[in-house]
Amino acid sequence: MVTSRGAFFAGCVVLTLVLSGCSSGSGSSGTSASSGSALCASSNAPVVTPASASSSSSASSSAPASASASATSSSSGSSVDAWSFVTEPDLKPAKFEVVKNALSDKSGFVFTAPYAPGAATGQTGTYITDIDGNPVWFKAVPGTSMENLGFRVQTYQGKPVLTTWQGTAAGSPEYQNLPMASPEPGACFYIYDQSYNVIKTVSAVDGWTADLHELVLTPSGTALFLTFKTVAKDLSEYGGPKDGYVGDYGIQEIDLATDKLVFSWDMLEHISLKDSYETAASANSTDANVWDVFHPNSLDIGPNGELLVSLRNMWAGYAVDRSSGDVLWQLNGKQQSDEKWPLITPAKDARFSWQHMLRFRGADQVSLFDDACCGTAANGDAEKAQGTSRGLVLDVDLAKKTAAVAKTTYHDPALSVSSQGSMQELPNGDWFVGWGIEPYFSQFGAAGNKASTSSSNLLYDVKLPGDMFSYRAFRDDWVGIPTTPPKTVAQSRDGTTTVYASWNGSTETAAWQVLAGSSQTDLAVVVPKSPRKGFETSVAVPGAAQYYQVKALDDAGQVIGTSAVVAVSS
Repeated sequence: MVTSRGAFFAGCVVLTLVLSGCSSGSGSSGTSASSGSALCASSNAPVVTPASASSSSSASSSAPASASASATSSSSGSSVDAWSFVTEPDLKPAKFEVVKNALSDKSGFVFTAPYAPGAATGQTGTYITDIDGNPVWFKAVPGTSMENLGFRVQTYQGKPVLTTWQGTAAGSPEYQNLPMASPEPGACFYIYDQSYNVIKTVSAVDGWTADLHELVLTPSGTALFLTFKTVAKDLSEYGGPKDGYVGDYGIQEIDLATDKLVFSWDMLEHISLKDSYETAASANSTDANVWDVFHPNSLDIGPNGELLVSLRNMWAGYAVDRSSGDVLWQLNGKQQSDEKWPLITPAKDARFSWQHMLRFRGADQVSLFDDACCGTAANGDAEKAQGTSRGLVLDVDLAKKTAAVAKTTYHDPALSVSSQGSMQELPNGDWFVGWGIEPYFSQFGAAGNKASTSSSNLLYDVKLPGDMFSYRAFRDDWVGIPTTPPKTVAQSRDGTTTVYASWNGSTETAAWQVLAGSSQTDLAVVVPKSPRKGFETSVAVPGAAQYYQVKALDDAGQVIGTSAVVAVSS
């Protein structure tokens, strides 16, 4: 069905689950897309949580009030591979290892959402780091089973914002009701402002659940995202169970100003099940007889307003007309029914499989992350990889129905990525690649590289600790201006006082000023300016005092934040 007026995981990761707290909304085209929920208190409605009302620690001001599970409970694994801070003892984000850094420009930040299928190293949540791997902002998810995915910078109402999906994803054996990594009911998207307040939540309507793979904020003030639901269907015709189900996916577009549903599209009504590379026999009691036939994982808007949706289990991308809902053309994959749209067949070296994150590059190029691995065979085992995982840019000729390799990016050493992944073009033409379930993200020069020369043009490479991985990884500019105050702790040891200072989320703090005194109201500057060093700066202070305070200074030496006055501890 199309209504109109006028973008995680594949089945290779076992996840531990609880019900997430956002309930899926109800409504229809032209109606308010709102609902009550534990996490999304008012779905698709403004939710401004003043950051100044609470700490900037892991139980941050933007965490929903009803999410009562302790964020610290998601911490485990080796403490060596997780950060620990004096000023923020509840924050334990994972430490990243910068394997290679040959970047000439180290501006901007990296945006990830580290997670692990079992015991996490440190905590999981939304994570901003600098190019050297230092934490800049971290917010742990409220509990051990919840996840954030697709954390990145977008634009909303003309201003930069952060967006992320939050919820739980199905897995086995703990939760055997859906194909692995399908979104559990109650998931939603969050939009954060530059002060890390949640200013908007977005949920699916009409009985669908917000899928974890993609949210696109459009210049016209709408939110486009993928949706999920199960549909009962006799699968015996396809080699599956008679009492089976199809994991159906769709696309919804919500007007964020009016909270109206303005567009919806149902894959089951447009794409033939016969074209799937995921066997229907994979639908069994492990996932309640649900066939993960489509598994979309990205969504993009083309130069003429058309949508490009990636269907992992079809090994294909489909261009969709937003007015009619018709499929305009198909890139890669197969056609075993009576499809009327053109099939663009790539050259042999340009073919891809189990791909992620298809993106338009003008009118005649498409970039993507080519996993080349791996679906689920009828016996439940992973299928054979089709090749080495890579970033891939294709020259697409719609008239000739052909596609050719424009450039590739290969990791050194080579990786076989069984799920997830991302490929982002940077403003300077470089490529930033997230390697999905393999614990790396990398930056390549604009020309990319080849499998035979994988060590060339690899400018930046970072490894996540333990079993941690991030569905996607992005590099972008960001200005974070928290309204929570900086944190400070003063400790006296053996006649020496050390003052610790941090400000979770501040990108503009360049240095710290330290004040001290014998009373809370009688403080004087004892260290005029100490350069910021990573997330938490330690400053050795001469002399001894009873009370201390720190002030954050920007590059111009102006005070941009002031901590509370604290008593010295020993």
